[in-house]
Amino acid sequence: MALEKIRQVTGRAVHVPGNDIDTDRITPARYLKVVTFDGLGEALFYDERYGPDGSHKPHPLNDPRFKGASIMLVGANFGCGSSREHSPQAIYRAGFRALIGESFAEIFFGNATALSMPCVSADKADIERLAAAVEQNPALEVTVDVERLEVRYADHSFPVKLPESAQKALVSGRWDPIADLLEAGSLLEEFDRKLPKALKS
Repeated sequence: MALEKIRQVTGRAVHVPGNDIDTDRITPARYLKVVTFDGLGEALFYDERYGPDGSHKPHPLNDPRFKGASIMLVGANFGCGSSREHSPQAIYRAGFRALIGESFAEIFFGNATALSMPCVSADKADIERLAAAVEQNPALEVTVDVERLEVRYADHSFPVKLPESAQKALVSGRWDPIADLLEAGSLLEEFDRKLPKALKS
């Protein structure tokens, strides 16, 4: 049972500038107590977006021009810090379906891919040109082409990178390892029958 094939992601974009944005900033620690990930999108960058009284702080995600954006532009080493799965979950549940950044922390990248959310890497200059275009025209449509490994907007395009294993998993609909494991039920049982008894205990 293959899942949805993620060949392209198209939508509006928002730029969240800065390098080394860690998971503590993406999802403050108090949100780690949640039992499910439902509603976690509200926690996204909460302490940077809201004051203690719930008032809005200046932040790209609070800017009404970028409401509904589904592609996030970020800097280098995005998602570093603790390996909490909550951060990509919060981003996904806030409506984002792809990230374009200079680089991503390894565990964050893996958790995002397992949610079907491609994190493609690009040159800083290309991201900055796209961010400037989005700032000028927040309605600009951006496409992250996972198959062709490029980003397109208006009459521009630039190459992006994605590890081959992640690209293959996304475009073939095999991005969730748990779904793959469940699908392999009979194969696992067959393998289990072949294991020596000592390995089963």
